[in-house]
Amino acid sequence: MRYVVAVAETGGFTRAAERCHVVQSALSHQVARLEKELGARLFDRTSRSVRLTAAGEAFVPVARQALQAAERARAEVEAATGEVRGRLAVGAISTVEAVDLARELGAFRTKYPKVRISLQMDMSDLLIERVRAGVLDVAFVGLVPGARTVGVREKVLAHGELVAVVPPEHPLAGREWTTLARVARETFVDYAEGSAARRQREEAFRVAGLTSEVAFEVTTVEFLAKLVRAGLGVGMVPEAFARKLTGLRIVRVRPAPERTERVVWSGLGPSPAAAAFLTGLGVETG
Repeated sequence: MRYVVAVAETGGFTRAAERCHVVQSALSHQVARLEKELGARLFDRTSRSVRLTAAGEAFVPVARQALQAAERARAEVEAATGEVRGRLAVGAISTVEAVDLARELGAFRTKYPKVRISLQMDMSDLLIERVRAGVLDVAFVGLVPGARTVGVREKVLAHGELVAVVPPEHPLAGREWTTLARVARETFVDYAEGSAARRQREEAFRVAGLTSEVAFEVTTVEFLAKLVRAGLGVGMVPEAFARKLTGLRIVRVRPAPERTERVVWSGLGPSPAAAAFLTGLGVETG
């Protein structure tokens, strides 16, 4: 199962063998044996590509969960003997401000050197889905205050407001604040339609009976800032993070869109490593 998941994730037998630290012939042989046992081909192989078959698409998610369960079981046994090991897979949005994530991960590594730590940066919806699927152990996300999460546990870490960011030459640049209706007349640089980050702004517009034009969609706040600096539109980002963006002017908006920063973990409960990490943040998981 580990070999099949590796092939699916890397897109090839050679790269999968490198990841698993085995020779390619051994990996290919084991995958072939598994396919024979299952009575179905898991991959369509050509000279240029390796793709999952329908059977493979059905098999890989379950195999991934089985591997994660086996690793969790091993970690639970080790924790029962007094040693925290295993993995800590963390996800985070790029605008997380409620915790100093680099410092917390560094402190955790010092305290638990036998835990394998990884970090993925992405959008909130994708991070929550990965926690729900067991790909991530913990994720730091930003959501509209009233948003509900399904299949995970969570704790709200902070509440905050979004502010408008504009280039220095923009007509709003000299103002301390403006109305949401005035900002609605601008062209926006924003995140992908349907994303949690975009909903934070659009929910406030919806409540106020306003609409907006989004001409540029991005996936990171850094690129959002670049496009705004270029004069292509205005953006709205968390106030605490906006202060870190150079070359832009901050304008408060009333009524202001709001967001909550939350930490989420598995609905089945945290792994020993995740529990230790969350405890270090002062988060109760019981």
